Amino acid sequence: MNKPLPKSDVTSTDEETVAHFLSQHPDFFERHPALLAQLKVPHARGDSSTVSLVERQVDILRERSKDIELRLTTLLDNGRTNDGLATKIHGLAKRLIKAQSAQARLSVIEAALREDFAAHEFVIVLTAPSKELKALKERYLKILDAADPALQSFDTLFTAGKPRCGRIRDSQREFLFPNDATSVGSVALVPMGTRTKPALLAIASVNADHFNPAMSTDFLSRIGDLIATAIDATPGESG
Repeated sequence: MNKPLPKSDVTSTDEETVAHFLSQHPDFFERHPALLAQLKVPHARGDSSTVSLVERQVDILRERSKDIELRLTTLLDNGRTNDGLATKIHGLAKRLIKAQSAQARLSVIEAALREDFAAHEFVIVLTAPSKELKALKERYLKILDAADPALQSFDTLFTAGKPRCGRIRDSQREFLFPNDATSVGSVALVPMGTRTKPALLAIASVNADHFNPAMSTDFLSRIGDLIATAIDATPGESG
């Protein structure tokens, strides 16, 4: 039998060769059980003790099992959350269908955002509302000219056409929530129009991490589509 190489003479190439050999011959230790019993590796806890290779494999499998269990739990939690959101959006759609006026639709939207979606504050910005909407005086409804300079800071949002979540500029926060700007931690911006006919839904949370750039925006897009359709669904009253 070849004498083992001194530790200092073992190269990365040697290690790669051994690793490749073992991966191609997974039954090697079954044929050499005495060698398996001699191998010792550092304990997974990181202390100075050692354990047999079999014990270390058991530890690795146990950790993998915990990781898989955590992933499964996360998937189940996300599934339950998504089911709940889908149910709430379906309920919002049903209530909007029954609403017979712009005022009634706005009342449905306000109740849903505050009660079902836990919105701290929200605002709907429109530039081409119906006559009925123009006549309403709701504090969460802003009606502006499409060329209003305040809307220029949202140009990239309208160009992208997708919701954006996170913290926003001080000027944007003060424009959207002038009466409550200091308590706004994070915001979901949902475009409901284009650069030439901009419309916007902004939902605020006091929690700085509630709306964050990493979160999925699919459900926000659906809510925005519902609200945009409901607001434009006043027959014969545009202009």
